[in-house]
Parts: sequence; C-alpha cells; structure tokens
Amino acid sequence: MTFNPLEQRGIPLDRQIRNWRELNVDQIDPNHADPYTRCRIITMNGIEVEAIMFSHHFARVCPDMDVKRQLAEVRYTEQQQQKTVNWMLPGVSSVLETTIAYEQVAVDLTAWVARMEPDPYLKQAYQFGVLEDFDHLYRYSNLYEMVEHRKAEKIVDQLTEVIPGRPTKYHHRHPVDNVRDPYDKDRTDPLSKLHALTIMSAEQQTMNFYMNVGPQYMEPIARQLYQEIGLIEEEHVTHYESLVDPGETWWERLVNHEYNECYLYYSFMEQESDPKVKAVWELHLNMELEHLRIACDLMRRYDGREPEEVLAPRLPNVLTFEPNKEYIRELLATQLDLTTLGAGYVREAHERFERMQEQIHGGEEPPSERVIDEHRETFGREYRLSTEGEHPDVSLRERV
Repeated sequence: MTFNPLEQRGIPLDRQIRNWRELNVDQIDPNHADPYTRCRIITMNGIEVEAIMFSHHFARVCPDMDVKRQLAEVRYTEQQQQKTVNWMLPGVSSVLETTIAYEQVAVDLTAWVARMEPDPYLKQAYQFGVLEDFDHLYRYSNLYEMVEHRKAEKIVDQLTEVIPGRPTKYHHRHPVDNVRDPYDKDRTDPLSKLHALTIMSAEQQTMNFYMNVGPQYMEPIARQLYQEIGLIEEEHVTHYESLVDPGETWWERLVNHEYNECYLYYSFMEQESDPKVKAVWELHLNMELEHLRIACDLMRRYDGREPEEVLAPRLPNVLTFEPNKEYIRELLATQLDLTTLGAGYVREAHERFERMQEQIHGGEEPPSERVIDEHRETFGREYRLSTEGEHPDVSLRERV
C-alpha cells in the first residue's frame, strides 16, 4: 500500500458541516446486511467517540484560546461523523442484539490485531483480552435465546463461533493486575500505536454502552449479567489504555488520533460491500485528511516537531474484518488458564487473584455462570455455535 495521508488534501474544514438532510443516512438492513458491515460501523463509532472525548479532554487542559477554538471546530465535524456512523445501525435491533454485535467486533477486531501486532508484549495483551471477549459473546448469546427466543447466528452468521472462552468468572482480577507496561513511543513500530489506540477505543465504547444499557432490562439475570461483564470492561479499558506511552505529548496524541481515523476509514472503504456505507467511509476519509493536516500544523507550531517523526510514512495494510476461528481455537488450546500478576501473565491462581475472587463472588456463582445454568434448565442444553468441531479444551466441551 502506498497511500500516505500526510501527502493528501481533504475537504476544507469550512465545507465539512452537513445539513439535516445529509445527516439523515439510511439504516443498514438488519436481516440482509453483511455482519462485518455492522462490525465496521460499531468500530468507527467507537473511534469517533474516542476522538471527540480526547478533544474535549485536550481542550480542558489547554490555555491557548486559538487552539481551543481550532479543536472545537474540528470536534463539531467529528460529532457529525459520529452521528452519521452510529445512526446507520438499524433502529429495530434490540439492546441485546447490539450487544452481541459489539462482542463480535471485540472478538474479530482484537484477534486480527493480535495476529498482525509486531511487538510480542503487545501481542500477548491482545491475545489475553480476546479470550475474555470471546466468552462474553457466549454468555450474552445464551441470554439472548432466553430473553428474546432467538439465536445468535442470526447476528454473527457463521463468521464467528459462539463457544466458551476463558470463563468470565475468572476475569475478575485485582485492579493493580490490570495495568500493563506501556510501549516506548520513541522505539515502537508506528503500527503498534494504531493498534493500541484502536482496541482501547473499541473497548471503551463497550464499557460505556454496558454502563448505560444494563439496567434497561426487567429480567434479573439480564441486569446482573450486564453488571458483571460491565465491570470486566472496566478491567479491559485499564488493560489496553495502559499500553499507550504516557510520555506522548498532547500534540503527538492528537496526530495519532487523526492518523488512526484516516487509517481505519481507508481500510473500511477498501473492503466495504455495501455501496451506501462505502460512500460514508470515503466521505469521512476525505474529512479526516483535513483534520490530520490541521493536527500536523498544530504539532509543528506548538511542539516544534515534524509529524513524520512519530507517524508511519504510509498506511499499513488495511485492517480487515474476517473470520479468526482457527486463531481463536489455537489460543483456547494454549492460553485459557492464564491470569495476570503485575504487568505480566501467570498460570497459577496467586493470592491476590484468589482474594479478589472471594471478595467479588462472595461464595456464590456469578451471573455469567447462572445464565448458562438457567439456559440449560429452560432449553435442555446451552446455546453454542460451533462450526469447527468440538471445543479445543476437553473441560469446556458441552455437557449433553
């Protein structure tokens, strides 16, 4: 790939504001859309929300009024982009259907990033996290059939399996064991910065979603499952955000955010199967090219450096949504029993982990276990979508 966003000119900022008619985009068809189209929409909503909140946080600590005004102007168009992207999701989808789609994003996005990540420590962080999101997909899918009497293959199609991952009850760790070591901003591959920012943004979106939608259910088991997994999403955001070098200046972070948006919009434009959605990706890419140019000018003016010092000279290979079944199964066979200790990973249940387990579970089975038990009681068996054979771990094969 030779596309270099630093050499491209986008739509001038004063031509980026859209009217209501232009913002009134078509929803995707929930029954016929490519599941990965939905995944791309969810991913870009998370990216745009992160861009908006980062800009707000930057503005709150920035004393320069000219910079604050520039951030506000770009941020308004980012808000319009977020509204456009998220409003493409179908309004008829239930909260639980959207939840399952969010977890499909977490599985296939994180698995792809883990496969492509050049840094072994960062790769391990993504491999560890994806086995937990994979299990969340399984738990929510069982809840879906219990509450809405539908099967998750309606949403994930045959692209992502629905079988147990690392059991959710073992995800509850002491908070200090969720903090990882950061990459070195001056030595790490620029691709690693994009990966970290992308996964952090996606997990942050999921955390925020569960924080708000969990209590909307009447069913006790649903409310409790969202509460449990919502706490784990807090762990995941801590896990991923700590990978980012805190020594990056605000200007470095700004250009990284804008460059990452260009990377993802370009990636999704290249692979999108829905022509209307593809047109949105192309339009937003051309907007983001101008946002990147503005960010680079601000970096030169206020940080005294060229953006080429911190950004990749050209975009890496496109980030791709595709099945990762074989890769996930390899991780299930080799990393299922991992937990964390400090900034590293261990296989034994150490004292701090066991103490946290006692505190959070209080001697009872958590909602993530009870939802499977209740599903078995109702339907005679748990829900699974296993397209590649039996579970790699004998202890997690279905009890019939």
